[in-house]
Amino acid sequence: MALTLARTMPGVLELLPLDQIAFQRMLDVIRRNYERFGFLPVETPAIEHSDVLLTKTGGETERQVYFVQSTGALDKEGAPELALRFDLTVPLARYVAEHERELSFPFRRYQMQRVYRGERAQRGRFREFYQCDIDVIGKDALSVRYDAEIPAVIYSVFRELNVGAFTIQLNNRKLMRGYFESLGIVDGERQMLVLREVDKLDKRGADAVRDTLVGEVFGLDAAVVQKILAFVQVRSTSLQDAFDKLDALGAGPEIMEQGRAELKEVLAMIRDFGVPESHFVLNLSIARGLDYYTGTVYETTLNDHPQIGSVCSGGRYENLAGQYTKSHLPGVGISIGLTRLYWQLRDAGLINTAQSTVDVLVTQMDPAQLPAYLALATELRSAGIATEVVLEGGKLAKQFKYADRAGIRFVVVLGEDELAKGVVTVKDLRRQDQFEVARGELIKTLRVELEQAAAMG
Repeated sequence: MALTLARTMPGVLELLPLDQIAFQRMLDVIRRNYERFGFLPVETPAIEHSDVLLTKTGGETERQVYFVQSTGALDKEGAPELALRFDLTVPLARYVAEHERELSFPFRRYQMQRVYRGERAQRGRFREFYQCDIDVIGKDALSVRYDAEIPAVIYSVFRELNVGAFTIQLNNRKLMRGYFESLGIVDGERQMLVLREVDKLDKRGADAVRDTLVGEVFGLDAAVVQKILAFVQVRSTSLQDAFDKLDALGAGPEIMEQGRAELKEVLAMIRDFGVPESHFVLNLSIARGLDYYTGTVYETTLNDHPQIGSVCSGGRYENLAGQYTKSHLPGVGISIGLTRLYWQLRDAGLINTAQSTVDVLVTQMDPAQLPAYLALATELRSAGIATEVVLEGGKLAKQFKYADRAGIRFVVVLGEDELAKGVVTVKDLRRQDQFEVARGELIKTLRVELEQAAAMG
């Protein structure tokens, strides 16, 4: 029988163990910080009903859905009834609507799971990837103060991820739409089209955006386009500068004034949440492409690696689950696309292969002493030290080579001489040195060594 070629489909990230550990530690940092701010874990199924997932949410993701069909349903006519989720927000809307009476509001949830999109296969784009989301959902109303809390979470996460300087950029959809209204762009759908276009400013450049807006599709007056471009190129250098630039926009329609007031309140409170002014700015080009955002919007970028783009984004939406319930459920949230972020950080040299999660390898010198080796390993594990035992023996040099290749730093040797003297030999493969320690002092000594190793990275 011919062998099948072992291969993965394009657009997935499959890692070797030490790289997977590095990825897992990023997940742990994000989870830890989400929980510090009082967010509760939620998981939803990877597969949802197609009519739930395909409820209009705006953007292009719905054209990238993977449908799911069992072998028993292949002969049936019509579209598949099930599909893989393409984000975590639509399943959250379904979840909140379904469990509304059982939840406490404001409902603070975090969710860290894989999602699936039919992306065109290309470098750095993934069809299966982790999203790490937080959202605060209100019942009937939700204070804009929660909009200010979200950047505090972002700051806490990325500071601990230790990937270099970063900046949280903020804007408000109401401010943008109100400004467009003041320029005579009144129709809501047309406002959204212009908004999506200016959201591409950093990717396409001002000239390309200008050409599009004055072209046949939009047909805007050149003077109006110039004002739009001046508006979306506003950036702040400090909190006071942000206030000054917001005031300098001049008076506008009611929705513009609402957006300005919300943005000022959010910016001021971010500082009260303990985020340094150096880490957040006003950026009036930030719009986010999805239609459901209605107020505050966020994007986070790495200062020294702008080519990576936004590493964390999100915003305020007015009615999360309007398609599934008559209740009014406003919310605010952000998402970290961790798979893409990890890949880009590794590609940029900001993340290295991790050390093994195994702390110690207990070698096998004499098969007859295997019970003693197992007892030693049990003792170490009971003390919280992750330990592997060599069960098949072999030359000691080969056992050392295995530990080195597997990324295990410390190797313990309990041979005839050690047993006779009541000691254990510990070899540090990274420093290439070894020492003897009394059996009763082994746990204490290893803990010190492991703490020093962790501190030195």
